[in-house]
Amino acid sequence: MKERIIQFGEGGFLRSFADVFIHKMNEQGIYDGKVVVVQPINKGLIPVINEQKGVYHQFLRGVENGEVVNDCIKVESLSRGVDPYTDYDDFLALAKNPDMHVIISNTTEAGIEYIGTEKIDDKPPKAFPAKLTVLLYERFKAKLPGFVILSCELIDNNGKELLNCVLKYADLWNLPADFVDWVKKENHFCNTLVDRICTGYPKDPVEKEELTKQLGEVDNLMNTAEIFHLWVIEGHFEDIFPLQKAGINVIWTDDVKPYKKRKVRILNGAHTSMVLGARMFGLSTVKECLDDPTVSKFLNKALFEEIVPTLSEGQSQEAKDGYVQFAKDVLERFANPFVKHQLLSIALNSVSKFKARVLPTIIEYKEAFGKLPPALTFSLAALIAFYKTPEANDNEDIMAFMKDASVSEILKKEQYWGQDLSFMLPEVEKYFNTIQKDGMAKAYTEVLA
Repeated sequence: MKERIIQFGEGGFLRSFADVFIHKMNEQGIYDGKVVVVQPINKGLIPVINEQKGVYHQFLRGVENGEVVNDCIKVESLSRGVDPYTDYDDFLALAKNPDMHVIISNTTEAGIEYIGTEKIDDKPPKAFPAKLTVLLYERFKAKLPGFVILSCELIDNNGKELLNCVLKYADLWNLPADFVDWVKKENHFCNTLVDRICTGYPKDPVEKEELTKQLGEVDNLMNTAEIFHLWVIEGHFEDIFPLQKAGINVIWTDDVKPYKKRKVRILNGAHTSMVLGARMFGLSTVKECLDDPTVSKFLNKALFEEIVPTLSEGQSQEAKDGYVQFAKDVLERFANPFVKHQLLSIALNSVSKFKARVLPTIIEYKEAFGKLPPALTFSLAALIAFYKTPEANDNEDIMAFMKDASVSEILKKEQYWGQDLSFMLPEVEKYFNTIQKDGMAKAYTEVLA
């Protein structure tokens, strides 16, 4: 089987995501390609990957159509790993392989950066985009076609931002103008949206022992993730990379933005609107929220009576059905018994999260229906109350202001919300006063009445 894909990043996410998909394409006989994994930083898993000859076990666990699923796949899509810090010539040689046609990356949100102090003859340059620029330049000099480049880092316009960094390095290193033209015209830097919760190598010793016993062998690369997955890619390359044909939940599109909006408003918006009230109600994990009748009822109200109707307003019936189904999928994901997602982890930096994930729905709901959405308005009151507790975790200046300021002062803080929210004062203050005087249980009763 030929090596066709260069992958920057050997962590758990891509091994639970793209590498599983490629394995499935190969298994079905609709693709003939293996992945060469490049380690983007100085220390990583390349020695382990090579020791295991690229083979590892992927556990996919969760709830699907109401049923608990616990699958295990022996993944054989990785050919080998290359560490450019120890095998730089092997790294450069990847560019000269005419069979290579796809590059996949996930180097964390901080990975797509322009440092600007590296030299082209560094072995290797530090930043991931600098390494990619060197690789592309070798490809160009070999007079070979460009790549389809699938950037999976969790930043807006990830493909476009990666291209911008590559062009900056080309300028920094005074690379030829015809190379720059080749980068722009012969390579496809695709914006993407990725969605799968990867829980990685089991950290709990008991779970690790149980999974090892299930395998009947030691696997130092075994990996765990949820069942759900979604990959939205700007571009149309199914003919060379037949993900849909393999049954993968992949959407080729001209615009990732609507799908990102759906994810941010429904999945992330549900998290942010639920967790602070639930934490003050005495719960600790997302799974506990789904199991609790009060918080579960609140979540369903926020999702299906406020968030989904706002997104659906003016949309086709097909689009409306899509939003409802996505919300149902989110509830199944939240109920995953294998994922212990801590509420305090989600609660980090809740002011900025609320502004991005929940506030736009509140504003649009009011414009569409002439009133404030009760559950989401309540969630802002819960946020204000939570920031007056010792468990708040945000920028020090934000925490200091929120702890002592009145509800009115907080809602007027345009620096936090992007606008003056004083129009929400009567409703927010009503819920806030109930939380402070009578407790979260009484406040839930009010909003769910």
